[in-house]
Amino acid sequence: MIYLITGGERSGKSGYAQKLALELSDSPLYVATARKWDADFQNRIDRHQQERDEHWTNIEKEKYLSEIDFSGKTALIDCVTLWLTNFFIDTKNDVELSLEEAKKEFLAIAKHENANIIIVTNEIGMGVHAETHIGRKFVELQGWMNQFLAANSDQVVLMVSGIPVKIK
Repeated sequence: MIYLITGGERSGKSGYAQKLALELSDSPLYVATARKWDADFQNRIDRHQQERDEHWTNIEKEKYLSEIDFSGKTALIDCVTLWLTNFFIDTKNDVELSLEEAKKEFLAIAKHENANIIIVTNEIGMGVHAETHIGRKFVELQGWMNQFLAANSDQVVLMVSGIPVKIK
């Protein structure tokens, strides 16, 4: 099963996704896609890791998530926005190439057997219009990837003010 959890910033996506993962498994994987940009971001990563108890296995993977063996496991991937940022930066802001690489990785993940994959993403296009050209390009990338993920997920939940709204 592939679950997509989407919504705006601080809408309750990660909390909902973690609860779902623990309902599906006593020992889920937590796949963090964040790149360690600076000391402040490292502090944020450390804080998030400390919030998860011994039930979780933490894996940090910036881009190539298909290298992880998800077969027979429940995994929470948090989050698509940071994951896409890594592709976007590494391709020098090439939307098409970033989208192609991310889609390829997702399709490889989806092939893992007997896996529950919970994916957290952001609906950044629902917020304030990006001021810069690069920002607008990234919003497009995120929107197209979200559409692809939703079309290829078994269940899609939109988080609104902490309330899960089942979309699919």
